Amino acid sequence: MQKLAVLTSGGDAPGMNAAVRAAVRRAAYHGVQMYGVYHGYEGLMNGDIQEMTLGSVGDIIHRGGTILYSARSEAFKTDAGQQKAVEQLRKFGIEGLIVIGGDGSFRGAQKLTEKGFPTIGVPGTIDNDIPCTDFTIGFDTALNTIVEAIDKIRDTATSHERTYIIEVMGRDAGDLALWAGLAAGAESIIIPEESQDMKDIIERLHAGQRRGKKHSIIIVAEGVGSAASYAEAITKETGWETRVTVLGHIQRGGSPTAMDRMLGSRMGAAAVDLLLEGKKDRMVGIQNNQIVDVDFNEALSQKHQLDLSVYQLARTLSI
Repeated sequence: MQKLAVLTSGGDAPGMNAAVRAAVRRAAYHGVQMYGVYHGYEGLMNGDIQEMTLGSVGDIIHRGGTILYSARSEAFKTDAGQQKAVEQLRKFGIEGLIVIGGDGSFRGAQKLTEKGFPTIGVPGTIDNDIPCTDFTIGFDTALNTIVEAIDKIRDTATSHERTYIIEVMGRDAGDLALWAGLAAGAESIIIPEESQDMKDIIERLHAGQRRGKKHSIIIVAEGVGSAASYAEAITKETGWETRVTVLGHIQRGGSPTAMDRMLGSRMGAAAVDLLLEGKKDRMVGIQNNQIVDVDFNEALSQKHQLDLSVYQLARTLSI
């Protein structure tokens, strides 16, 4: 292969730029031209493609978001849209594509492979909800952003002797809520993977009060329900004053941590290597700190598994 391309798709994640940088520079190291596809699959269909050089990715490793931008595309979900995308790639003489994103992005990449165009996926999503990899690009940065916010909220919760309910991202996966809750010492962590009765939450609050605790932090993953509804239920049962904080998209932004810069760099370079080895329809992952690659079918057919031992640890430490 002499010409490759890279795009970012779906929600942005800190560390995507590190992966793009690594892909461009790894390709240059091997004497291969790299093209950037702007605005995801929508840009791919529209031919929004430009050659990238070493200078194109200079001074971006520390930047959050994605310099290639990202966009949703309903048109790409159609057979005609996918065929148009392949035609654009071939028009530019591109022979392989790296897709950085989540499971929806990978399903799109898989469709391109089915049409005869080689693709490799790099998992980039703050939710950490992709199977067959221990971590996804962006998770560590988002986690640290959440923990920093909780630490600040706890100062106010302590000063005013209140219970704070903090809603974090995680529509289908509770990794962010769980890891942040454990790291920040939350009294209760509410996640999609583990049901928690309201009576249990109330009892844990009462137990803390009996031993003299005057404030509490509860973390709720957005996929379980709104922080506002939990706050209302707690106030109704206890009569205590509660406050709600929804962190929202602040969790997506910010300069990537060293961990995400490392992960993006390792995965982006590995994706280029896989294409040059003649591999396709595969996803790069990391397992036990070793870079691996797995078939898209294997990754997409599985359900992300949360480590519930971490959940049990958090419960035992928050008594």
